[in-house]
Amino acid sequence: MKRVLLIIVLFCSFSGYSQETGIYEKAYERINKMLTNEEPLSFVNAVFATEDAHYDGQLNTDVFNRELESLLQIIKFISMSDLIEYSGKDREEMTKHAAIFRVMTDTVSIILDSASVLVHLPYAYDFEDAAGQRDWTKMFVSKLMTTGSGNCHSLPYLYRILADELEIPCRLAFAPNHIYIKVYSQATGWYNTELTSATFPVDAWIMASGYVTLDAIRNGLYMDTLSDRQAVANCLVDLAQGYQRRHGKENPEFVIKCCNTALQYHPASVNAMLTKAEAQKYYIHSQMKSKNARKAEDLFEDNEIKAMYSEMEATYVRLHESGYRRMPEEMYMQWIRLLQTEQDKYVNKRF
Repeated sequence: MKRVLLIIVLFCSFSGYSQETGIYEKAYERINKMLTNEEPLSFVNAVFATEDAHYDGQLNTDVFNRELESLLQIIKFISMSDLIEYSGKDREEMTKHAAIFRVMTDTVSIILDSASVLVHLPYAYDFEDAAGQRDWTKMFVSKLMTTGSGNCHSLPYLYRILADELEIPCRLAFAPNHIYIKVYSQATGWYNTELTSATFPVDAWIMASGYVTLDAIRNGLYMDTLSDRQAVANCLVDLAQGYQRRHGKENPEFVIKCCNTALQYHPASVNAMLTKAEAQKYYIHSQMKSKNARKAEDLFEDNEIKAMYSEMEATYVRLHESGYRRMPEEMYMQWIRLLQTEQDKYVNKRF
């Protein structure tokens, strides 16, 4: 038995701050060109660009693509079997979605010949450092494909990539600290796919977190579907956060640029607003410390600092008024486990 593995050759080079920063700038330019139609819009290429920047441009695209193709071949093979009982006009699309779900959440065995069997194991949820606080690669699709375990970032990202490659509609959606999949079926309407627990939860599960207000839903912060362009734009937030993990928070210009561009295409992106505001706050505090200022207002002779402070303050006000409430990590993990402990209450009975 073997797992189909992605083997990625990583050569980490620490040859200077400016060179490393330049790699992030190149990733930004590539994604921005997709958003401005200078290059084809591609979610997989945007995801790859963010991960490649972390590895100093040494992520192996050929190996990545070969592994992706292997997964697609398995999906296409099992989609020819009788996976679901469904008679809608979009049966072909729904069968492919069922095949993606099967490959990601269940063991798949394919007889190659009389002497060999290919076995693909399901992806597991990585509960250790689930938010990538200590190791940012925990968020990566490449890490998921290499180790067989991921989180609520890499799992839905891989699902979306596979759906794009199969040319079937698929949408990402946000919940507090969380990303999940929404798919439209002609027979049942929109339904949720949760890869962390291999279930199809109803919307009530999202609300059960206790951190999704009605205002947050009305204002598009949570539970709304992201367009293709918005999904790519949010990769810039991933890039900004990865940049902070590599270079710290002392120089916020790149982070703010990434977030500003993301917000042009997805104005309700909580992650973009928070990442930008937190970068501004850190910078202002560092300036206060370096200049021995007792409060932010003491720095307001500097017009740039004054404008940054006003913008940061306005962002926090907007988030609060839009219904955002910060969800502690321990509450998030309890919420994730709800689907395991109370499936009868939160799982969609139509699946």
